[in-house]
Amino acid sequence: MYSFVQKALLKQDPEWSHDFTIGFLKRSQRNLLKSLYSQTLENKPVECLGMTFKNPIGLAAGLDKNGECIDAFGEMGFGFVEVGTVTPKPQDGNPKPRLFRLNEHQAIINRMGFNNKGVDYLVEQVKKSRFKGILGINIGKNKNTPDEEALSDYLICLDKVYPLASYITVNISSPNTPGLRNLQYGEALDNLLRGLKERQLSLELAHAKYVPILIKIAPDLSSDEVVSIADSLLAAKIDGVIATNTTLDREPVKGHKHEAEAGGLSGAVLTQKSLALTKELANALQGRIPIIGVGGISNLEDAKARLDAGASLLQVYSSFIYQGPTLIKELVNA
Repeated sequence: MYSFVQKALLKQDPEWSHDFTIGFLKRSQRNLLKSLYSQTLENKPVECLGMTFKNPIGLAAGLDKNGECIDAFGEMGFGFVEVGTVTPKPQDGNPKPRLFRLNEHQAIINRMGFNNKGVDYLVEQVKKSRFKGILGINIGKNKNTPDEEALSDYLICLDKVYPLASYITVNISSPNTPGLRNLQYGEALDNLLRGLKERQLSLELAHAKYVPILIKIAPDLSSDEVVSIADSLLAAKIDGVIATNTTLDREPVKGHKHEAEAGGLSGAVLTQKSLALTKELANALQGRIPIIGVGGISNLEDAKARLDAGASLLQVYSSFIYQGPTLIKELVNA
């Protein structure tokens, strides 16, 4: 039945299908309807970030922006679940339409623009969750916050999610918030990382627990930029890095009717670009902090290549949209 419903949803408007699915998962995750997507998987534990992940396959941020379906995704067998991106204040995101499927490429273009109900709403959803696994919370800045004040937005979110998160991801690489990717470079990055690290250490004392901070980076970086970012992460003693976010490159979908749509491109067409950057990043980091690999992982070959490239854990999103929970089972079993 799940497969039938999934195929039907892929024929509908993408954002309507997304909202319908999130609504169904939210309503079903704590009753018998969860049997439609629940699956029990063998434990394949991975030690990373000072924690034990029950398996290396996680859900990437962006699907459950408001933390409304954490229990449902846990039922599907993910080794860890990342929710968000969440901002200090609620925001509507960019005008619709803003989500496009490229079915023949198993790809998606989105320019959602951090649409979410705000960090306070997400915190309440996390408190209601019964999920006992590892939960990542992805934080961002509001669109109308100037770049030079971005740290303030991240600190607001950091303060509020710290007590509830297993780890926190700082999203500075979405292409859909103007100016956000500028935070990946030079002095802007160093100032941001310094402020985050200082607050993390004060929160550790206040809550008597250490919550790792990871930075999520773009795939559209030069080799020199990758080295520079790696150096900044190491200097600031950031705990890990997620590689990568969506791409602005349209060469892999050249000629498609949605080629000219603004936004980030994800899915199978991102595989090689994200893999190449992961290799460069791993070479620059030399194992000193872990990498979570994401971007175009849609089968066993992709997963193995990303682990071989230096990733310790993996996340999926677009491939999960197209293949459903069976993808998790296939990857974990292998």
